[in-house]
Amino acid sequence: MMSSGCKGLSCIYRYGFLVFFLYSALASLYVSSSEDDYYHCESLVRHWANSSSEKGIKEDELTLKDLLFFLHIPRTGGRAYFHCFLRKLYTSSQECPRSYDKLRFDPSKPNCRLTVAHDDYSLMSKLPKDRTSVVTILRDPIDRVFSTYEFSVEVAARFLVHPNLTSAIQMSRRLRPKSRGVSTLDIWPWKYLVPWMREDLFARRDARELGRLRKSEEIHNPYDMEDMVMPLSEFINDPIAHEIIHNGATFQVAGLTNNSYIVESHDVRNCVRKHPQLGHFVLEVAKHRLDHMLYVGLTKEHKKSASMFAKLVGAQVLSQSEGLNYSFEQETSDKIEPSSSFSDHEADGLNQVEDDTNHQKDSELPSPTDDEPSGENMTVEKLMDAYESCISTLRKSQASRRTMSLKRIAPSNFSKQARLSVPTTILQKIEYLNSLDVELYKHAQNIFMRRQKLLMQNAEDILPEGDLKVQGEVQKAARGCLFGCWPWSVFLAIALLVYLAVVLLLVTTKRRTYKLKI
Repeated sequence: MMSSGCKGLSCIYRYGFLVFFLYSALASLYVSSSEDDYYHCESLVRHWANSSSEKGIKEDELTLKDLLFFLHIPRTGGRAYFHCFLRKLYTSSQECPRSYDKLRFDPSKPNCRLTVAHDDYSLMSKLPKDRTSVVTILRDPIDRVFSTYEFSVEVAARFLVHPNLTSAIQMSRRLRPKSRGVSTLDIWPWKYLVPWMREDLFARRDARELGRLRKSEEIHNPYDMEDMVMPLSEFINDPIAHEIIHNGATFQVAGLTNNSYIVESHDVRNCVRKHPQLGHFVLEVAKHRLDHMLYVGLTKEHKKSASMFAKLVGAQVLSQSEGLNYSFEQETSDKIEPSSSFSDHEADGLNQVEDDTNHQKDSELPSPTDDEPSGENMTVEKLMDAYESCISTLRKSQASRRTMSLKRIAPSNFSKQARLSVPTTILQKIEYLNSLDVELYKHAQNIFMRRQKLLMQNAEDILPEGDLKVQGEVQKAARGCLFGCWPWSVFLAIALLVYLAVVLLLVTTKRRTYKLKI
């Protein structure tokens, strides 16, 4: 029996050693494979970063070029800028013809001077880079994630007027081809986020009717009412959010979204997601591009950003155009065919909802006669007055539509006050998942403060209050008055030198004449 027992232990030991050996070998192969994958990813990301560095761009960042590209990061307030600023500065004929997800930009079009879209920076590969200025607006990453969640729910909730999901989809498909505008469902990133949220809302409504979901008796946190809508915690952890939302601003400025024109964008994005330590390469490219943009605004600094946009961008557009002299009638006729440069109807970054015409059409273009420019010459001061009036109307319209939308998922209700009920752990998770955006936003804040100081230092002399009509002065202000702003002492010194040169010439001429006479 002893001998038999020893043989059994020997067998167990022998096979145990074999299992351990195989496990060690597999672990080594896995580690080796992981290392190989990391080095492959590092090489790929480095190569992309080096090819995207654009080291040749060194000057004229603050001078408006022939074409203005508004790189619109979702949920930052781009719609307000488009309707309340850019439509007062550019005519419809000056907007570049394009449609979402399929560029139809024609650089040979003589009056093509403006393109506004959710496209990422890779669109620059289709534009004349040496003749294009880029502007954008950034938002606090946590606020942007909140707003993206709220907006996805709001738009999806409009479909709840239908009896079921199939009916909603069929109706949407029938209406979209008849629409003159561009539907939200055709625009990145909403073409992914809204259908996802729409399907979830119908599933939860069906489950409630069947009694499968426990109804919330008390509302302590509107962002955690799983019987009505997908909880925020579930939303931020979903693979779709990881693909589109988290670090979305950084990837958009870097040109690496899933809507990119760059072939390797998918591989680079996946490498950064698998190996977060490679994210700094993408971040540095995004920072560099912000540094060389004509304008970088901040949603949180709404009034200051609008003022800077008017003085830095608006003034140069007016200077190039020598004022807007077209009439209201001409502009209206120009807009019979709606522009498609910008049509996602995004809110102004203040928790507002899109400007849909109705719940069935889902975000078609608004009336082209909204806030049309007048026939009188525009100035920066008048531009700001028009902007304030326009945005006030826009906010009221958005608030009304927002209220109507949220009624369909009552008692859920989103607001800045309601956000305070979200647990700190979720806020920390959002910040962690958007670490690149957090750093990019800090960089944008620094850029904003530097340019604000630059404008303030020169505004007293060049842009005094009440006399804001500009004929190129802002370009000088933005460059610190390096050109065309010499102090009177310099002119005095030059005049003195010229005077001395003339006197010396006269004296020399008299001496030569005197010698010839002798």
